[in-house]
Amino acid sequence: MASKGIKDKVAIVGMGCTPFGEHWDKGADDLLIESSSAAIAAAGVKSEDIDAYWLGTAMGAPSGLTLARPLQLHNKPVTHVINHCATGSESIRNAAYAVASGAYDIAMAIGVEKVKDSGYQGLVGSGRQPTDGTTRTLTAAAMFAMCAPAYSKKYGVTETEMREVLARIAWKNHYNGARNSRAQFRKEVSMETICNAPLLAGGLGVYDCSGVADGSAAAILVRAEDAYKYTDKPIFIKALALVAGNCSGNADPDYDYTSFPEIHAAANDAYAQAGITDPRAQLAMAEVHDCFTPAELLIYEDLGFAERGTAWKEVLAGTYDLLGEISVNPDGGLKSFGHPVGASGVRMAFEAYLQLRGEAPPERTIAHAERGLGLTHNLGGYPGEMVSFVGIYGNQPG
Repeated sequence: MASKGIKDKVAIVGMGCTPFGEHWDKGADDLLIESSSAAIAAAGVKSEDIDAYWLGTAMGAPSGLTLARPLQLHNKPVTHVINHCATGSESIRNAAYAVASGAYDIAMAIGVEKVKDSGYQGLVGSGRQPTDGTTRTLTAAAMFAMCAPAYSKKYGVTETEMREVLARIAWKNHYNGARNSRAQFRKEVSMETICNAPLLAGGLGVYDCSGVADGSAAAILVRAEDAYKYTDKPIFIKALALVAGNCSGNADPDYDYTSFPEIHAAANDAYAQAGITDPRAQLAMAEVHDCFTPAELLIYEDLGFAERGTAWKEVLAGTYDLLGEISVNPDGGLKSFGHPVGASGVRMAFEAYLQLRGEAPPERTIAHAERGLGLTHNLGGYPGEMVSFVGIYGNQPG
């Protein structure tokens, strides 16, 4: 990878995040106002102090007017970004690089999605254009469902063991989400309930799949040397890495659905930028893209949290639990929040912000906060054809 990175050149000095859920009584404007107002208050600035804005939304209106109107911005640049499910993280990445360049002193990265009352999801959709026959025709759940039996076959995991592993991942995330006031699903779910849930695709049941939600999250970014003017607990950006695959997986006979190469590449780039050599030992926590439980299993290995073929054992051993060796999705993840595409990446950064500042509530405080580093990860797309983002944040420079 050729990334030079902007380690310790930019800091987050304030963040805000709405509760995620079925906001029938709120529109995207309301959500944007709520999250941005909280971020502005946390940073101790005024909206007119912010030089530029980056808005991530994948299903909303296609311009910066989507933000300028509700926030009543006057003569401010607002850039709309979209990059599959990494859209929210793209708003942070682009805002951070703009600040690091010296073009702006203060920037806001904000993500939003309002999807719950936009129609009958899954039943009504737009027509598809003709293709050359190499693009996927299966649902997202069906595509990710292929990963579980492929992993089982390659590493000798029985069907019964795999069912327990995937259920354990869902159980962990719901356990954490039950302790988060901003999560959509705030209830622990038993292993028995998860294992006996109705099937949706292949071996994946209801609790193996993330939900749908409305939500918004926002961050205020400044140059690192200015950070302590705004807060005594800034969060420093250590690395921002993005990889876009070339969509060759579905046509590649060697692709076996047991790894996501784009995630592995993005992680290696991020670790090089941040100077991380042993992520499992150096990171305190990680927010990963648990759109489906098999995805989270493979992500552990692609991020270097386990050797190839061993993450399933680590799941059962509790390595990634709230108080485990490295806490993964301590806020409950997509499983508990749902996935308003434009907001999810910023919501993940918000959890790192809380944990690394020591502001997470006691009932879901991670075990190794003293390490001072957190990771966020998004994937967008499907096995064999995806984009991947990895960000690393720290509570101290250097």
